[in-house]
Amino acid sequence: MSLSFSLEAMDGTARAGMLRTAHGDIPTPVFMPVGTAATVKGMTKEMIAATGAPIILANTYHLMLRPGAERVEKLGGLHTLMQWPKPILTDSGGFQVMSLGDLRTITEEGVTFRSHLDGSAHALTPERAMDIQHKLDATITMVLDECTPYPATHAEAQSSMERSMRWAARSKEAFVTRAGYGLFGIQQGSMYPDLREASTRALLDIGFDGYAIGGLAVGEGQEVMFGVLDTAVPPLPADRPRYLMGVGKPSDLVGAVARGVDMFDCVIPTRSGRFARAYVPGGELNLRNACHADDPRPLQEDSDCPASQYSRAYLHHLVKSNEMLGAMLLTWHNVHYYQSLMRGMRQAIMSGTFADFAASFAEQQAKGPA
Repeated sequence: MSLSFSLEAMDGTARAGMLRTAHGDIPTPVFMPVGTAATVKGMTKEMIAATGAPIILANTYHLMLRPGAERVEKLGGLHTLMQWPKPILTDSGGFQVMSLGDLRTITEEGVTFRSHLDGSAHALTPERAMDIQHKLDATITMVLDECTPYPATHAEAQSSMERSMRWAARSKEAFVTRAGYGLFGIQQGSMYPDLREASTRALLDIGFDGYAIGGLAVGEGQEVMFGVLDTAVPPLPADRPRYLMGVGKPSDLVGAVARGVDMFDCVIPTRSGRFARAYVPGGELNLRNACHADDPRPLQEDSDCPASQYSRAYLHHLVKSNEMLGAMLLTWHNVHYYQSLMRGMRQAIMSGTFADFAASFAEQQAKGPA
């Protein structure tokens, strides 16, 4: 294996670990801000670093279309292009391609599709996905998989999962092993425990640096997702990081960490910031609401994030005036809130108080934001 991962503590099934890479160490549990097109929308690299984020995510599909993997490689790779020296994980593009609907065709070889930008034709195979991510200089590369639509029958989910496992083997074959770089496999199987188990066995036979759980957060709801995690996570190797893709809201993160997940990504904190919503202890605030117009209180009094110290009245004014600074500050605050939540969970696991942390979080959520 090319990456080094060590467990530092467990509290129940919640885990605290350290993932060591060519571009720096990643304490887990960790939330990765999404920088789809080589930018976390509305944030400079200094703002991202100030939140404490040790890793960000970028996307193969979007970057292969614009500016192009070959161009990024010529410019020195994503780390140089973005001036982000820390780790970068790249999603293989499978989810985005699968969501194109009539614009794409899936075969055993891979996926052919038309760009949502200009209609140009492209092909994405497991081998091409590895080549693109290599050119991007991704610290962590994801195998190409087929994101099973939801809902799906057992037969549909099985066919989709088995194709993903064949693609995973081809991805592993095409991946260029380098010290400090890694390749993650992706477990599929929709909502069916037997398929998740079969997918896990297939991935373990191939062997990966880490294991992702795909095909969730696709509309099934939190209760169903947690039910899947209850059976999908335990068979994954304890000495490898576990990554729940595309999740989620703060309560999703706490529940998934309790079930043994180590890594997360989601557009929610950045997208919410652009739509005037802020995550604070107890839930969400909508800064468009008139109740904030005369509120001099800081967005979050106990936060050390500079963006969180602006008054709710000022943020309301920025939002209502359509000033871009409003979206930038709320995005900064949300990403910082998520990083603080992950640090809080890690500290609780290390000190053996995770159950108390989770109970306090749930109690706060029930009360709502102040």
